[in-house]
Amino acid sequence: MDRRQFIASGLSLPLSCASGAFAADPIFIGDMHAHFYFDRQGVMRSPPLGGAMAAGNATLVAWSLVSDLLWIGATQRGIVQKAVPKPGDTLGWFERELARIKKHLAAQNLKIVTTARDVDRAVKGEPHVVLAVEGASFIEDDVSRVQAAYDLGVRHLQLVHYIKNSIGDFQTEKPAYGGLTEAGKKVVQECNRLGILIDLAHCTGEAVNQALEISKAPMIWSHSSVTASRKPDWTMVGWRARQLTLQGAKAIARKGGVVGLWAFDLDVGKTIDGYGSRLLQMADALGEDHVAFGTDINGLGAHAMISNFADLSLTVKYWEERGVSRGRIRKIAIENYARVLRQVLV
Repeated sequence: MDRRQFIASGLSLPLSCASGAFAADPIFIGDMHAHFYFDRQGVMRSPPLGGAMAAGNATLVAWSLVSDLLWIGATQRGIVQKAVPKPGDTLGWFERELARIKKHLAAQNLKIVTTARDVDRAVKGEPHVVLAVEGASFIEDDVSRVQAAYDLGVRHLQLVHYIKNSIGDFQTEKPAYGGLTEAGKKVVQECNRLGILIDLAHCTGEAVNQALEISKAPMIWSHSSVTASRKPDWTMVGWRARQLTLQGAKAIARKGGVVGLWAFDLDVGKTIDGYGSRLLQMADALGEDHVAFGTDINGLGAHAMISNFADLSLTVKYWEERGVSRGRIRKIAIENYARVLRQVLV
């Protein structure tokens, strides 16, 4: 019987009740990057989020709205742009999808993070969701839409994703701008002004460096992994192109930011133990204050080795069994993401 079967069988107590000492001091989970999709009728394809979060002690989850979902598709090389949106299309999609997300959260009695106080409540165990957007393509050439997104509750914005945009270069296509565009640089400044966490995932190294020079607030790289052995390039297979160099990860950490690890099995392996060990390696390389969960749940298809928060909670169990300090576990599990959110929210 493996660890997952052991937990599921009920032979092990829940994380929050594993012992008298731990019962009063549970470790909750934060995830910097997860997806939950709707069918054509607007119904969630996966189980309702409230129960899914409770099953894994998850209390701070970034629900990432995929801003270019209608214009991308899978190939053998990875995800690529399949169509070109017309002016206004990405904004319309963003507004419709965000409305569906908020309707589901209301039905689940899940609160949305809009202030630092909400983050504090999440860390203490009250479930909250961060409204995040993967790719700022909905902005087009109108930076004022950052304010509009903020007014709708968005507090976590990833600059680029998989389609050509007015913001900057992304890892899986040939660079066109040499990093960020002028509009992209203004988006960084506007996020700082409003109090929106900037997510650099998918950005090229040049775009990362430029954002680090501009931003007055810490930023994150929500998901993928860190490599010290290669320099990712747009000509590589998708997941390898998507990695972050160790140099880039350290630069994000030096500015107080956090780097997340996805659950892509070709990269991190097929076991909880492998995923947990990889995160500990990242913590050793970047500092335990600068790594976090960034699972990409529901975004990895057949290559997802973690599919839900109950599975993710087994990583905490693995660390406990290895004798990792509770302070270190808590930082990686939730506090690092919470910290950068607190610093950014105004």
